[in-house]
Amino acid sequence: MDIRLTPSLLAWLRSFDAAARHGSFTKAAAELCITQGAVSQQVKQLEDWLRRPLFLRTPRALLPTPEGQWLAVVLRESFTAIESTLGQMRQPAEAATATLSCSPSFAMSWLTPRLGEFFRQHPSLGLRVFGEFHTLDRTRMVRDGIEAAVRFDLGGYRDLSATVFLDEWLIPVASPDFLARHPGITAPQHLHGDWLLHDGSAWDGADTYEEWQHWFAQTGAVPPPWAGGQQFNLSQLALGAALAGQGIAMGRAALVLQDVKAGRLVPLLGRSVLSRAAYSFVTTAQPGPAMELVREWLAEEAQRFCKERALVLTAPSQ
Repeated sequence: MDIRLTPSLLAWLRSFDAAARHGSFTKAAAELCITQGAVSQQVKQLEDWLRRPLFLRTPRALLPTPEGQWLAVVLRESFTAIESTLGQMRQPAEAATATLSCSPSFAMSWLTPRLGEFFRQHPSLGLRVFGEFHTLDRTRMVRDGIEAAVRFDLGGYRDLSATVFLDEWLIPVASPDFLARHPGITAPQHLHGDWLLHDGSAWDGADTYEEWQHWFAQTGAVPPPWAGGQQFNLSQLALGAALAGQGIAMGRAALVLQDVKAGRLVPLLGRSVLSRAAYSFVTTAQPGPAMELVREWLAEEAQRFCKERALVLTAPSQ
C-alpha cells in the first residue's frame, strides 16, 4: 500500500497528536492556534481515512482507543525526533551555544516538551541535546565537546562534578485497556511475571530487573518469577508497550506523569517507592554562561515538576 504523507494527512496527524497529549480538543486547539472545531474535524477525517476510531468520546473525557494509544506513541517519538533535530540544526551564527548530553527517555518525555519554555526565556541561546546513556568520564566529554550532561544513575563520579536536581519515584503503570482485561489487581502478589515490562538497562551497569526488584523489596512483597516478561533497552520503549496494553511497566514519575494525568496510564496499587537512581547535572568543570543558564532552568523546572507530581501520584512512604 502506497501511503504518502500529504499536507492534509500531516495536518490530521498533528491535530491527533496534540489531542492525545492533552486529552482534550480544546487544549489541543489552544496549542495549535486553531479552533476546537477544526481540531475535532481533522481528527475525524483521520479516523475516516484509517477506517477506525482513535478516541472514545465521552461527555467528561477524551480517551484513546488501543489503536489510538499505539499511534500516539509512534507520533510523539517521531515528532520529538524531528523537533530535536531541527532544534539542533537551526542555530543563529552569533548565538551562544550549549551542548547537553541527556538520557534518551528523559530527553524525550521530560526535557524536550519543556524546551519551548526555555527558548522563550533565552531566545538568543543555542542548546544542542544529544540522547545518550553511556557512562561519562572527563576524557570522553572533552573529546566529544560535551560541556554538560543529564544522567539517571547512582552518581559517584570521581573526575566530574555532579549535582542531583531531581529524584525519581517508581510506580507500576498499565493502560486502562490492560486493566479491563485483567481485573482484580489489588495487591503485589496479583502481579504475574509474564505481565511485567522491563527496562533492561535502567542505567549503565544496572541489573536487568533492577527497578522491579527494588519496588518489590521496598514494598516488602515477594516478586514473581521474572521469566516471560518483555525486556527493552529504554524505559520509553517499555512504557510504549504499556500504553499499547501489552503489560505493566515500572513507571518513573518523570516519564509517566502526563500519561497518568491524561488517563492513558493508570498507577497500580498506590505503592510508589523512591528509586535508587536520580537525575544529575554532570559537568567537567565550571559551566560557561550558557550552560549555567541551563543548569538554573533545570533546577527551576524540577521544583515545579515536584509540586505537580505530589498532586497526582502517591508519595513514597518514608
